[in-house]
Amino acid sequence: MNSFHGKTVWLVGASHGLGREIARQLDREGARLVLSARSAAALQDLARELTQAKPLPMDVTDMGSVAQVARLAGTVDMVIYNAGAYEPMRTQDWDTGAALKMSDVNYNGAVRVLGQVLPDFVKAGRGDIALIGSLAGYRGLPAAIGYGASKAALISLAETMRHDLTGSGVTVRIINPGFIKTRLTDKNSFAMPQIMPPELAAGHVVAALQSRRFRTDFPRPFSWAIKLLHLLPDWLVYRSK
Repeated sequence: MNSFHGKTVWLVGASHGLGREIARQLDREGARLVLSARSAAALQDLARELTQAKPLPMDVTDMGSVAQVARLAGTVDMVIYNAGAYEPMRTQDWDTGAALKMSDVNYNGAVRVLGQVLPDFVKAGRGDIALIGSLAGYRGLPAAIGYGASKAALISLAETMRHDLTGSGVTVRIINPGFIKTRLTDKNSFAMPQIMPPELAAGHVVAALQSRRFRTDFPRPFSWAIKLLHLLPDWLVYRSK
């Protein structure tokens, strides 16, 4: 999708942070937006500042809510799955409820949404799917119980779909940001290399959506360092201290 003008984009996870900035930039590109997130008030506020936007509140953990909003959204040209949940958690501080919530929002929610749009995309032989993953999905990292695994699952999902949908007319993209200054990363007490404002991160996302690339990882060189870690042997990464 090189041009968004006149295209209908369903943006899931639009109410705050990165999603809100993606919506603003897509609006400037001429897209018609369907905005979804749990916060109805935040979506209404955002829709009022945009040119062509329909706010449809939705809970991605509720299949009934997803199905209802998909019907209301109607035919779309692209779906961007940006919904995310995050709690920093070390294994020693295990919280089953928090881990399950992250999995349900970050991965299972994407499965629910895709189940509503993918059959129509395949039947029509066209459509764009963009999943917003994370560099944290490339290898197990400290204090990332729940979050890292759910993002790894999302990356694997995108890779499988890309294989299966080759030649179908349906485009799949995985976009993996690093640290973005949002209410989620405000929970972190550690140093976050190359953390960027959501406006800048959204620019990277929109550029990726306009390209033909399957995978976009940013920012560089932090993304290179994370991927290098992924390639290191286990004996070096997990050596005893």
